[in-house]
Amino acid sequence: MELVSHQANKNPNTSTQLTPPSSSRYENQKRRDWNTFCQYLRNHRPPLSLPSCSGAHVLEFLRYLDQFGKTKVHHQNCAFFGHPNPPAPCPCPLRQAWGSLDALIGRLRAAYEENGGPPEANPFGSRAVRLYLREVRDFQAKARGVSYEKKRKRVNRQKTQTQPPVPLQQQQQQGQSLMANYSGATV
Repeated sequence: MELVSHQANKNPNTSTQLTPPSSSRYENQKRRDWNTFCQYLRNHRPPLSLPSCSGAHVLEFLRYLDQFGKTKVHHQNCAFFGHPNPPAPCPCPLRQAWGSLDALIGRLRAAYEENGGPPEANPFGSRAVRLYLREVRDFQAKARGVSYEKKRKRVNRQKTQTQPPVPLQQQQQQGQSLMANYSGATV
């Protein structure tokens, strides 16, 4: 996975050194994540090979990583559950943040395929992993009192200025509600 130039220096009188091409920060992080996961598989009892790895093993890995988290996640019975900025400390555990786990799974999913794994057997894309990430996201959002709503597409200002506004009756005829895109609306 590491890119290293294997060309020999043909002129012994020059003092240029061979340097590996610089990898992006993403590629470096992906390589470190992949090495960490492979080390986890080797240390697993009994040791696991990559082809025998499943979504359940990925979930074990994610739960193992929780012990190194830095994000306070309040229990439901904690007085600060649902408060984004609690006024005092509490004994709730530190966990991996949902965004960190989501990015990690994305990098590992790509690394799996780059290292010869078939896309259809990728354990990082399994349904169990997707459901786990969704549950972590939703629980952490509730614990912090913050919602993770899908971001709406930004409208290009030039387009909105050149197009005439759609009358209310025409919107209702097309089945659109004025509040359909408002995240806090209840219909």
